[in-house]
Amino acid sequence: MAYKLEGSLLEVCNCDVLCPCWIGEDPDNGTCDSINAYHIEQGSIDGVDVSGRSIAFLIHIPGNVLKGNWKAAVVLDDGTTDAQQEAIMAAFGGKLGGPLADVAQLVSEVVSVERAPIEFKVSEGRGTLKVGDVAEAEMEPYRGPTGVVTTLNESIFTTIPGAPAWVSKAPKYVRHGAAYGLADVNLTNHNAIQGLFRFEG
Repeated sequence: MAYKLEGSLLEVCNCDVLCPCWIGEDPDNGTCDSINAYHIEQGSIDGVDVSGRSIAFLIHIPGNVLKGNWKAAVVLDDGTTDAQQEAIMAAFGGKLGGPLADVAQLVSEVVSVERAPIEFKVSEGRGTLKVGDVAEAEMEPYRGPTGVVTTLNESIFTTIPGAPAWVSKAPKYVRHGAAYGLADVNLTNHNAIQGLFRFEG
């Protein structure tokens, strides 16, 4: 087994709620500009301990999510060592197979890989994310009549294969993407997704 990872996902994009990408439909605005951030609570990749590390992807999807051709800028938290970065990029870049490779194959261009402070918090279904000075978002899940968080299961596309997603919205989503050749974003109350992941490959 090359990797075993457990942690949390915070994802936000410029689509309305609920994001059509997760059910295989075209983005609401024709294209999708998102941030997908993973915090690894515990895990190892090829023997390298990566517990406590976070990785964020600033992504542009030019059309239907399943057709790929994504463009991405990658930011790892500034506590990441060189060995950890190499291992994380190998896993999330698809080189080690498994469920992460299924998503990685949709990315056709990685424009940058850098490190910056990443604040990643999930508390009682609410999430906050800050990626250096390039992105900031707040997420609030939808809830059913009993107060339980609304979940999405068995969707045709997912960034957390094998796990349900918590359907959410983002009271705040700001992204400064121009330096990476990506769109700038400043939106309120658009799509967000939260969830837990367990990846083995």
